[in-house]
Amino acid sequence: MQDIKIKEIAVSQVDLPYAGGVYHLSGGRTYTSFEAAIVRITTDNGIDGWGETTPFGSTYIAAHARGVRAAIEELAPHLIGLDPRRVDRINDAMDAALVGHESAKSALDIACWDLFGKSTGLPVCDLLGGRTEDTLPTISSIHVGIPAEMRRRVARYREKGYVGHSVKIGGDPEVDARRIAESLADKQPGEFFLVDGNGGLTVETTLRMLRLLPPGLDFVLEAPCATWRENQSLRRRTDIPLVFDELATTPSSIVQMVADDAGEGTNLKISKAGGLTQARRIRDICIAAGYTMPVQDTVGSDIAFAAIVHLAQTIPERYLRCVLECRDMVTLKTADGTYEGAFDVRDGRVTAPNAPGLGIVPRLDVLGEPVMIFR
Repeated sequence: MQDIKIKEIAVSQVDLPYAGGVYHLSGGRTYTSFEAAIVRITTDNGIDGWGETTPFGSTYIAAHARGVRAAIEELAPHLIGLDPRRVDRINDAMDAALVGHESAKSALDIACWDLFGKSTGLPVCDLLGGRTEDTLPTISSIHVGIPAEMRRRVARYREKGYVGHSVKIGGDPEVDARRIAESLADKQPGEFFLVDGNGGLTVETTLRMLRLLPPGLDFVLEAPCATWRENQSLRRRTDIPLVFDELATTPSSIVQMVADDAGEGTNLKISKAGGLTQARRIRDICIAAGYTMPVQDTVGSDIAFAAIVHLAQTIPERYLRCVLECRDMVTLKTADGTYEGAFDVRDGRVTAPNAPGLGIVPRLDVLGEPVMIFR
């Protein structure tokens, strides 16, 4: 294989307004827009690859937009001259240059996978292990709100064909119980519900909330508490299936989760993991452990969605719960598919395109001039 080398790394800064006005999470956290870092890597033979990372504000995990750009500024010079197709070696170089900062590494890693696919003529999902023949169910994101309004939002997504719904709760046991009951009131056969605390609940408030629920509601509880100890304590006291999110960020944390028998699965978010290379490792550990996975990202536009779809396309149906249609969360379109119909959601389902790489063409006029260039 003839070497190709990274010649240039360019970074664009793009504001992605939230499509619903104000997004509410537990603990009074609110968001009106999200700031994306979009990376373009170009090689000495003229091939380019694209990646995106969009932190969910600065109060979700240890990541924020200005920090992402600062970390990329630290990382990028160490990647010039390397072969982007050697994705594990790219990750070694990033880890040697900077400890942590997975969100920043994610955009660079995804761009390398896009470039890898274009250089071989293969879609990223085939490079990640091979596509399944399944169509991928999409999941909505229902932010914290008045219970009746949350029920209406679930209904609107149901009308669009969504079969999964991620329902956010806020920390008050009585109100959260009503939020869950209302959101699941019209549940249809085959629908899947995550009830997501985003680490904003305590063991006490979670147990009180669960005791207030009507019997027989079918859902999975996601990331109720902020610490590992609290979630393990809760798990010993309830038979509700539990999946991790904010606490499950690395392959080693997934190994610890398996060793502790701490849950039934994890929310596999690409930028939280550090990109597709690390997410692939997490995927394989989870499958070996029999864990189920939604595949998502913190938030993002078309480039982030493309990476989500390609990774999810490699997960057998029995382990894949759904994929996040993050494009519905923002008002700005940053890229198109390389052919008409690519990444179209039909009847609430999507498949990865057969085009090389991620299968996207960024809208350069939307991205604007890069804020950083490294050569």
